[in-house]
Amino acid sequence: MLKQFKKVLVIAPHPDDETLGVGGTIKKLSLMKSDVTVLVVGGHLPPIYKEEDYKKTEKECKKACSILGVKKLFFLKKIATKFNEEPIAIFNKSIFNIINNVNPELVFIPFPDRHIDHKVVFNAAMVCTRPKKNNKFKMILAYETLSETHWNANYIEPNFIPDVFVDISSEIKFKQKALELYASQIKGNKARNIEAIRGLASFRGSQNNAKFCEGFKLIRLNF
Repeated sequence: MLKQFKKVLVIAPHPDDETLGVGGTIKKLSLMKSDVTVLVVGGHLPPIYKEEDYKKTEKECKKACSILGVKKLFFLKKIATKFNEEPIAIFNKSIFNIINNVNPELVFIPFPDRHIDHKVVFNAAMVCTRPKKNNKFKMILAYETLSETHWNANYIEPNFIPDVFVDISSEIKFKQKALELYASQIKGNKARNIEAIRGLASFRGSQNNAKFCEGFKLIRLNF
């Protein structure tokens, strides 16, 4: 099924979300000659963080995405944890402009989990990918992000229960290599590290009779 998607867009709230949630699938798609674009909405920027912190993660993101075969990268440079403070219409428009530029058939968006930025980006992406005349969206999928997605309060907040699985047994090594480049994000992080990412991929694989998988929640399918 993945072979029929020529243009793909991955919307990541912050640098590393694209690798954590979709890294193996991005590599699989790139090897299938899909044109994969990643939009990074924001990151560790002043006044909350130091400018050099953001520059470091942006540099890590570029290297990681290169390993995964991403063709194009966009950075909106919004301040992490402050996405919700920007007027909704302006925030949504900034994402819509990229979607309109890329004109993707397949879009990956973050699951609305514990992180406020993930919720805001999810809401914006849902608005920007509404089924309207002449749009080309064939599939919209939500992805999980270690560790935020699994810190929700079960049955009180939404739970991530995947119904689409992509076998990344051949691509897990690229996902791992890409994540290793995010030294600033995984060093000393027990909830977000190589062992955790392989463990989750192994668990998702066990749900789909494969060694390693990435799981997604289907939002929309149009064929």
